[in-house]
Amino acid sequence: MKLYYWSPFLTNIATVSAVTNSINSLKKYDKENNFKTFLIDSSGEWQSKLDKTLGIDIVKLYKKNYHNFLPKGNFFKSRLSQMIIFILNFNLLRKLLLKEKPEFLIAHLIISLPLVLFFFFKFQTKLIIRISGTPKLNIIRRFFWTLLSKNVHVVTCPTKSTLKKFSKLKIFPEEKLKLLYDPILNVNSINIKKKEKIENRFIKMDYILSIGRLTKQKNFSLLITAFKEIKKEYPNLKLIILGEGEERKKLEKLIEGLNLNGHVFLEGYKKNIFNYLYHCECYISSSLYEDPGFSLIESGFLNKPVIAADSNTGPTEILNNSNNGFLFKNNDRISLVDEYLKFKKSNIQEVMNKKINLKKFSKNFSIFKHFQILEKILSN
Repeated sequence: MKLYYWSPFLTNIATVSAVTNSINSLKKYDKENNFKTFLIDSSGEWQSKLDKTLGIDIVKLYKKNYHNFLPKGNFFKSRLSQMIIFILNFNLLRKLLLKEKPEFLIAHLIISLPLVLFFFFKFQTKLIIRISGTPKLNIIRRFFWTLLSKNVHVVTCPTKSTLKKFSKLKIFPEEKLKLLYDPILNVNSINIKKKEKIENRFIKMDYILSIGRLTKQKNFSLLITAFKEIKKEYPNLKLIILGEGEERKKLEKLIEGLNLNGHVFLEGYKKNIFNYLYHCECYISSSLYEDPGFSLIESGFLNKPVIAADSNTGPTEILNNSNNGFLFKNNDRISLVDEYLKFKKSNIQEVMNKKINLKKFSKNFSIFKHFQILEKILSN
């Protein structure tokens, strides 16, 4: 059975590892070799990203690598780049599907192109739409998704909350909606990476950790201003943020304005985040929305307490109304500070119970669990 993965990306996002882990789950656990997987490269984005030792087969659509020249940064630049990818790959992807006739095309990102192709053309291939993150379903997008949905075979959702949301929206027939947890946890890899040495200046430091692209969605400005209040109670505490993005200068200005230089560290993108997670006091997610929230799952697996915004998306479900961690009111600085202080003043057993609950829940996001569910979807 031949499977093609379609997932063009512009910057380092969690979906990238979800795609490669999904492919690797099939390669690792498909003992009968039922599945032959290929990853479609639309603009050269996957050429430098993939570790050659993973052995993932890449199908290059466009002859020239133009990924590095695509506009990146704010919303409008991202939309422009998506339009360029759509236009340049429209006929190339159509020809590929007609020629190779894979049983399935699994589309993660820029799903508008597969939706349009499958609406206007007949293929022997079945289209699986993989919902990644929390899509912004304005009226226009909702209309077009509904219009183009008739030839979609299955739509997979990363959390129960997203599944319920799409069920209510009635964009896709309910029988086509399936729950498929992201393959976040590659246990062997994490256990190796967590032991790698972090920078010397952080080794003996007590620090809170947060991870994500420096964007409005991640709401790091809220976290930094809340940290200013937290330091009044815990002056030796530091905050480390891993990630890069368009709000870096804004956040640097905020840190300087709050006199937090030397206390808040914007460390940029890190290929390995597990060694930082392994040594942190706790993990805080200030995101306005997540689905599911990869770092929350990874923190839970590494037995770290998690504090997150109650956004009625992934974090709310993952932390199970504070049974698996500490939830604060979304976009509420005072609530974040209060929840952190609550965490610090909680007894050891209470915190331990939350960590145990979160670790149990995180196992739903292992690559093996992902394989089991995906195999059933493909086989049926």
